[in-house]
Amino acid sequence: MTDTADDAGQTALAYEYTPGEGPVVVFLPGYASDMTGTKAIALEEWAKANGRAFLRFDYGGCGQSGGDFEQQTLAAWRDDALLMIDEVAEGPVILAGSSMGGWIMLLVARARRERIVGLVGIAAAPDFTDWGFSQAEKMTILQEGRLEKPSPYSERPTVTTRAFWASGEANRVMQGSIDIAVPVRLLHGMRDTDVPWQRSQALMQYLRSEDVHLTLVKDGDHRLSREQDIAALIRAVEEVSERCMQPPPLP
Repeated sequence: MTDTADDAGQTALAYEYTPGEGPVVVFLPGYASDMTGTKAIALEEWAKANGRAFLRFDYGGCGQSGGDFEQQTLAAWRDDALLMIDEVAEGPVILAGSSMGGWIMLLVARARRERIVGLVGIAAAPDFTDWGFSQAEKMTILQEGRLEKPSPYSERPTVTTRAFWASGEANRVMQGSIDIAVPVRLLHGMRDTDVPWQRSQALMQYLRSEDVHLTLVKDGDHRLSREQDIAALIRAVEEVSERCMQPPPLP
């Protein structure tokens, strides 16, 4: 494990970098998740076995990175991802974003157009501060400053702060055409109880790219971490990689 400091020199971000060929595949975890999840590790094993460059990391306040989780915002985590791309990854980058990581990958792709050559979204959840909370929950966040909800993935409750929610609302992307023209592959389970699969279907329509494929897994849940799901994820990354490395068509 290695780390780097953020631009303010205050937060050490933990990351694991696997050198190799081709565009660097960068994994973006979901909300309150970290770089030790099944999908991140599986992609790292694939990269090592195939001589591919791969980067996984923890956002500030998550996993092995420094910082207080409840002080983080969507924009801060976007900036963490940008720091990783600017200071650790070299050359072209393919982003693989899981859940909230799928939102961050869109923000990063727009901010680093010259570097990002492909996207893979796994149950991508852009704009979930808008549609992921009831009106009563939003009022709790605004009035009390934080919301705790039981988590199906941890013994600890999931905490959403007013700062994070406001940052999410300020960085919504599905309000018009998303000016991203690179190859995109989206995977979504139809039994996802956290992010409806229709969100990925809508995202397809918003993306300007014509090279967008959506794979729906009828019996898949939000995590998409089963062996067959991981195989589909690796196929998607390989397909985007192949598309990125094809020579441009002759004029």
